[in-house]
Amino acid sequence: MKKIVLLTLTLLAFGCKEEKKPEIIQTETKAPNVLIIYPDQLRRYSAGFWSKEKYRDHVIGKPDPVVTPHIDKLAENGVVFTQAVSNFPLCSPARGMILSGRYPEQNGIWNNCRKDRDESLRDDIETITDLFYDAGYNTSYFGKCHWLKNEPLFDEKGTYVGSTEKPGGNYINRYDTYVPPGKSRHSIEYFYQSIRDTHYNPLVYSNDPNAIDGKKDGELHEPKAFTPKIEAEKIKNYLQNKDNLRDSKKPFFLMWSLNPPHNPWDDENTDMETLAKYYNKEKYPQDSLLAVRDNADLKVASYVRHYFANLTSVDNYIGQVLETLEEIGELDNTIILFSSDHGEMLGSHSKEGKNVFETESLAIPFIVHWPKGLQGGTINDVLFGGPDVLPTVMGLAGLSKNVPEAIEGIDFSSLLTDSNEKTVQKPEGILLMLANSRGILSNRYTLCVDQKKQGESKTKSLQEVYIYDNQEDPYQLKKLSLEERPEVAANLLSILGKELKRTNDPWYQQKKFKDVIRYE
Repeated sequence: MKKIVLLTLTLLAFGCKEEKKPEIIQTETKAPNVLIIYPDQLRRYSAGFWSKEKYRDHVIGKPDPVVTPHIDKLAENGVVFTQAVSNFPLCSPARGMILSGRYPEQNGIWNNCRKDRDESLRDDIETITDLFYDAGYNTSYFGKCHWLKNEPLFDEKGTYVGSTEKPGGNYINRYDTYVPPGKSRHSIEYFYQSIRDTHYNPLVYSNDPNAIDGKKDGELHEPKAFTPKIEAEKIKNYLQNKDNLRDSKKPFFLMWSLNPPHNPWDDENTDMETLAKYYNKEKYPQDSLLAVRDNADLKVASYVRHYFANLTSVDNYIGQVLETLEEIGELDNTIILFSSDHGEMLGSHSKEGKNVFETESLAIPFIVHWPKGLQGGTINDVLFGGPDVLPTVMGLAGLSKNVPEAIEGIDFSSLLTDSNEKTVQKPEGILLMLANSRGILSNRYTLCVDQKKQGESKTKSLQEVYIYDNQEDPYQLKKLSLEERPEVAANLLSILGKELKRTNDPWYQQKKFKDVIRYE
């Protein structure tokens, strides 16, 4: 491989400000870097580019009037997926699928990891970070994890001791917990974890003492700062390699999970300067000018300004990281994936949050930006879900042969490249799941099969089966019975049966609701 000396650093693509230039590094021509950015609870149409003519026809309903210039630039110079969804629109299950390329029955996460639950990503399966590490990449992770069982393994000061016996026996948080070194960290070399949904008061752990005031891995650090800001600072240091944090001769694989725009949506947890600048009452006197979807309940959507403000703030810090990539000469050779773990209802159907089968909860952004390898400004309508991330990004990086046979996601990389050899067909439908529901999303319809919740009883009967026609009814205001669209229903139920079998879902194992779902 030829050696290249980076003699000049450009500051053009993302409007960088004049700063002290990073040290010029002699590197080898190498495989593409990978940067996966996924803010928590970001719905698909909360980005400015969807309002532009090129993309407007691909929106189901109306896009949000939100300011996201850096995300827009990624979209306009990358590949935009118009049908990407969160198969299981809940934090831990979605993350489990993104990391493992497997569905919940195989990866171990069927619900949010919490201190009263046993949900935890399996240590004995290879994740995306393991596989890129094995392929010779520097691996790093910044931000929210939420894939490990929460146990009382800390002392009263929040230091990890690894035992429930004194001085252990304490929890640090109800949900997410510290991921210690070892198998649960899945070959992540550089680790900077932010815990807790208090955006200005996170609990931070890292294996880089310089990032946490000289503390050790497992010792609690409380920076009292906005998590996107501090994470962006650490990522920039890592990319610039100021403290020899990585081997600059190797490509890097970096995952960044930002907590905002996840709730809480109040003044204490919101970038209020951004809210005042972009979403004030003078510009938008009524919430209806911001919560624009026709199915939005404005009483429920009262947090719309805070949600949008934190997203615009997140966009700003993403822009800073992109500037640094440009400065070190790695932007063109970095596969950037921008997505989310699930969406946000934002008052639609009088709901907030996620964990339902409506579009606002299921639909997520998915953008692939790689100037060196993909034609920018293109659109792809493939039905794409969380398990597909691992095989697709490995395919783009030229590592298809490294994907284990047990991976259940689909490698769609051949649909994105200029190669005439398309090795995969677009699926007719994609599997959807919740704790008590299963479904299928096709290019036009959403099928929902819901079972009744009966407390701790193991006997659960069918509650409701219905279809949304997302073309004729973009806001999903009418539930269609199977009898109203018999041919459509038969096809969707057949796809559902096949997908439940393919993923070894418990519903398939039990042949649940076999009078309705076609399991043959």
